[in-house]
Amino acid sequence: MKVYPYPRLTGAVTARVTAVRLRGPGDSREQLDTKGYSVVEQVVALGRAERDDWHTARLALAATVPVREIEAKGHWSDIAVIAVLAEGATNARTVARLEPGPQGGRDWTGEIELNRNDHFDRATLAVHVVATVDGTAGRIIASTDQDWLVDVTADVPLRDRQLDVSTVSFARSTEWLQGFRDAPWVVDISGRMPTVRLNSDFEGLAALVEGEGSKLESMVGEMVLAQMCADVWTAVFHTAIGDLEIEDDGAPLFPPDWRGAVLREMLPDIVPGRSLEDALREVHIRRTGEGSWSDLQPRIHYAAARRAEVPKALAGTVRDIERLDQETHA
Repeated sequence: MKVYPYPRLTGAVTARVTAVRLRGPGDSREQLDTKGYSVVEQVVALGRAERDDWHTARLALAATVPVREIEAKGHWSDIAVIAVLAEGATNARTVARLEPGPQGGRDWTGEIELNRNDHFDRATLAVHVVATVDGTAGRIIASTDQDWLVDVTADVPLRDRQLDVSTVSFARSTEWLQGFRDAPWVVDISGRMPTVRLNSDFEGLAALVEGEGSKLESMVGEMVLAQMCADVWTAVFHTAIGDLEIEDDGAPLFPPDWRGAVLREMLPDIVPGRSLEDALREVHIRRTGEGSWSDLQPRIHYAAARRAEVPKALAGTVRDIERLDQETHA
């Protein structure tokens, strides 16, 4: 454990990427679709861009700092929140200052730009809280626990660079999985990160998900993957909302890890028109029995489907099937 000669924040600092815009030749611009970055894995996959001639990527950021601790202890002044994008392979380093939101310095937002010529593989993105401490300016008093990764070449936002899906026979596996023997897959949230267990007893399912087979099977596979992703979002939301730390006044707190990022990502669709803190409080109240928890389920599934881009995948599958049918009868 590193020891600092000055007081630092004990509360968590969280950060998430909220949008990615690519700029190419002639100032052409493209918005990276939401499947290109993951708040759970904390990875941006720029290889998912529909064009390969982009020059820069501008990442929109949102960070949350423990402002109550800052105000209560009073050790720090001249608070600033700084994002740092760096890659060791090229010694590239970009720094951007975030700006405080309207809620008293708890939420900070801003943008940082990645120049493609300056990066070779993977860059790390960290957020630091900087302040004046005992008359010394520029002290780092807190940082995000885990850096985001910005991968220039990957087309899937995975930290371990492999799909966290395991194929297993539910009927011949553990007693827990045997209870789901009729399900094509389940989302296992018992580990540090969610894992999809794919049931090999469904003949042809693994090949469908992996994109093997005919053009029609590939279309259906895209739809299956989107639905699987929606199931993951639903599962991680329930995991995140089910284990909240509660303040003395009864207000729930956002978890400091990927669970907090998931909640911030989905709550605007679940309780629209409310601040994140009010939305979290509303969902917590309903879940603990003081409101209608069942009424929120359609909103939760809607939010999960949007993040998994199920509507887009379904519309694309329908169009492709119609086009294939027309080609067949031509």
